[in-house]
Amino acid sequence: MSLKQKLQRMKGHLAREGSQGTASADRGEMANEVSTKKQLLDPSIPTLDIPFLDQWDHLQAKPYIQDGQYIMIREISYPLSQRHGRYRFEELYEVIEMWQQSDTDHPLSSARLTPDALLFFDTETTGLHGGVGNTIFLLGYSRLEGDRVVVRQHLLPSPDAEIALYQSFLEQVNDSQSLVTFNGKAFDWPQVKTRHTLVRDEVPQLPQFGHLDLLHGSRRLWRNHLPSCRLSLIEQQKLDICRTQDVPGQMAPLLYFDYLNDRDPRTISGVLLHNETDLLSLITLYIHLSRLLLAHESQQEQLRVSPEELYEIARWYEGLGEWERAMTRYRSIIERAPSGDHSPLRARARIAMGHLLKKQKKWQQAIHMWEQCMSEAVYLPEEVYIESAKICEHQLKDYEKALAYVNKAFEVWKKRGSMLRKRSRAELEQYQKRMERLEQKLHRLV
Repeated sequence: MSLKQKLQRMKGHLAREGSQGTASADRGEMANEVSTKKQLLDPSIPTLDIPFLDQWDHLQAKPYIQDGQYIMIREISYPLSQRHGRYRFEELYEVIEMWQQSDTDHPLSSARLTPDALLFFDTETTGLHGGVGNTIFLLGYSRLEGDRVVVRQHLLPSPDAEIALYQSFLEQVNDSQSLVTFNGKAFDWPQVKTRHTLVRDEVPQLPQFGHLDLLHGSRRLWRNHLPSCRLSLIEQQKLDICRTQDVPGQMAPLLYFDYLNDRDPRTISGVLLHNETDLLSLITLYIHLSRLLLAHESQQEQLRVSPEELYEIARWYEGLGEWERAMTRYRSIIERAPSGDHSPLRARARIAMGHLLKKQKKWQQAIHMWEQCMSEAVYLPEEVYIESAKICEHQLKDYEKALAYVNKAFEVWKKRGSMLRKRSRAELEQYQKRMERLEQKLHRLV
């Protein structure tokens, strides 16, 4: 029971001892309340025996004390002009303005937010899997505050101090509106919710944050071009961030358990620095992804995007129903290719454009786009020939051309079946039925 609750329980008993006693008790209660509030508002006042306090001070961490328990809060700040890898932190203002000027409703858009409303969030836990048995021992975040980027890390020094951990964290982040994480939707925030349920009667409710998960965007753009989409690899390959003497993330639980034994902050300092880099890299990664996604909104940004990235971005916009944005990027891939280039990527862009034109019922333009691929002797999937045949048969009523496309599709199908040693009787019957139908329509015309 907290000191304040104990005083509230004693209030009725003290009131029966007379007006003088009441006044004295009230003054004592008020003094104790002021003392308690001061302790919460100024957590730097140590009232407990905290081991290695001088070492914590060296790490720029101070205690937060509540109800006889304490956690450590480490705070570091950087000027907005500071560069972390490829970008300066102040460029976050620029990309949010770019989102505001764009009319796209993209999942990574921050158009309705201000820079200081974004909470770049990451945790460190005692295990790599979720569930009640997995304890969060570090809640970390970075965000813009005035003319600085501030990193705060709330560290759990013992398993019985979770109330103080979540109380201190929720006091700080209530004015934020959206989380920015790397796999936070699937892991970090669900884990916070799970642990919060264990202390929810003692601490404020969790805010209703929006959520921008950068892992999803990273996989969209780079899963086919990077060995993996780990944040450390993306830092090296895309963000020009090179970590030196970094503690691997999988070592964090082991080092935390060692810290619980010796209580020496130096044991956990590498984990704190690793998490700090993660939090700063989230800002850089969000700036980078935003610039790639919005590159074609500004002519000067276009050359930042590789053709491979451009193709994946176009596919993403197409999946969102942003057909014009997708078309612009597919077209850019074709136009940027050198004369005579018959690369598979350029062919895929043309094929994708053809499908989009078909969806828009621009039949002739779709056929023209696919025929350009055919004339370049590029391997095309049978689907392209079948779709061309459908347009010629049902929209253009050109049965002779439709039959020619079906025959080409049939040849591709036979080669594919020969290579895979597998041919579907149902697919064969479908081809035969389509060819017979078109031949009958041609005979009627004759």
